Amino acid sequence: MAMAMMAVPAISQTQGGATVLKPADVQKLLPASVFYRGQSATTQLRNSGGVKFADGYFVLATLVDTSGYSTGVQTKYSAYFIAEVPIKVGGQSLPAGAYGIGFVADNKFVVTDVGGHDLLTVDSADDAGLKRPTPLAVAADSSGGFRLYEGHKYVVFSR
Repeated sequence: MAMAMMAVPAISQTQGGATVLKPADVQKLLPASVFYRGQSATTQLRNSGGVKFADGYFVLATLVDTSGYSTGVQTKYSAYFIAEVPIKVGGQSLPAGAYGIGFVADNKFVVTDVGGHDLLTVDSADDAGLKRPTPLAVAADSSGGFRLYEGHKYVVFSR
């Protein structure tokens, strides 16, 4: 498992007919900037990941440059997250949509709408065994879902 996690940026993984996307795959799908909390933020497409489900729907994530945002926004918004279908994040339901996300203090993961309003908060975990963490990555999880990583921190999502 650790070897598979180390190789996340280099290869695509499949899980139940879904394919984990590499940053090069996601770069073709996401824009150079996104709208969040009244501003346009540049995406860091080299730090992106996602999943293409067997039916063709996507879940995509990319880090964003939050330098123009207030400290309050920066503490909970580090990435842009798009789900074309309803999913579960940390066991909680999240409808299809575009969101701001972030790993915050006390091992929490927060999802906000594009206005910056909190929608859900779930526990995150730390993968201390991850040898070469990347700023953002997606990997298959042994539960049948997927892990969204930011460094060593992760949250599991599934359909």
